Amino acid sequence: MSPMLRRRLESRLRQLWYASEPGPGLRLLRACLAPLAALTGWVARRRRARLRGLPAPRPPLLVVGNLVAGGAGKTPLVAAIATALASRGLRPGIVASGYGATRDDARLVRPRDDPAAAGDEPLLLAQSTGLPVAAGRRRAEAVARLLDAHPELDLVISDDGLQHAALARSVELAVFDERGVGNGRLLPAGPLRAPLEQAASMDALVLNGDAVAPLAHPRQYRFRIEPLRFVAVDGHAAPLDPQAFVRRAAGHPMIAVAGIAAPRRFFATLRGLGLQPRCVELGDHATLGPAELAAMPATFVLMTAKDAVKCAAWADGRCWALEVQAVPDAALIDWLTETIRGRTPA
Repeated sequence: MSPMLRRRLESRLRQLWYASEPGPGLRLLRACLAPLAALTGWVARRRRARLRGLPAPRPPLLVVGNLVAGGAGKTPLVAAIATALASRGLRPGIVASGYGATRDDARLVRPRDDPAAAGDEPLLLAQSTGLPVAAGRRRAEAVARLLDAHPELDLVISDDGLQHAALARSVELAVFDERGVGNGRLLPAGPLRAPLEQAASMDALVLNGDAVAPLAHPRQYRFRIEPLRFVAVDGHAAPLDPQAFVRRAAGHPMIAVAGIAAPRRFFATLRGLGLQPRCVELGDHATLGPAELAAMPATFVLMTAKDAVKCAAWADGRCWALEVQAVPDAALIDWLTETIRGRTPA
């Protein structure tokens, strides 16, 4: 599928999933997709049932995922949780799928690896945390590869993976953002990967910013995403705090690009800092290619850290990445520390 066709399809699906008052065309499309949505629900329920037969993982495994297609801030949250738990004496490692990578086998990911082979999210996690990271389309194999290389780990954190039936887990966190669950329907008629009631059986809901919990749950926590600094992707300049970068870029033409699931959140963050770029949505996991970059008529090309790891090899002096950090409730880290230690064998 061409990048342009993919972007159009993603845009159409977002309209279908999140339109407050869908028109006749969208209602017809939703009806046509209903049989596929029913199949999604059937598969999701079977996968969930299979989890009951899996043995408890050793060491404990924490899954940070979501029931809604697209990003909800999971990757920065995983980085924040892993770093916080490490500071409390735990020895965590991280696994991720490496979606979009040229390799799908279980492999270790190091900070200087080729992003095309490693995958953007695993590479970003390796760079931002300094912790052991493994990637693989089959999560259980990635976990085994990680533990084989790092037997000292006493916790594995999975970036996404709620729907992976072969992945035994100890604790599940379901993350939701301000988009909620859209029309509440299952893929592809709606954004839900699994029936919403499955969230009730998870250990906690974690809400991004001002997100509203889509169902009642006795254990809810929050986190927020904060801009940290702007980094020159080619390394030609020292990082700048957001205010210093805004002063530097003032009055210059700029373009913001985003190859992530929720690009509008990134663009809104830039506008909240006082920047007014022309915004270009690349599509989730898409890469800003060298020809596209060269053709951009801008003094500054702004991107997410996830985009930066993919185009670092051809980035020029115009390219700056906004690094962000997740700041979770202290109560979430307290609860996770107590829970994980209670499930770690002596």
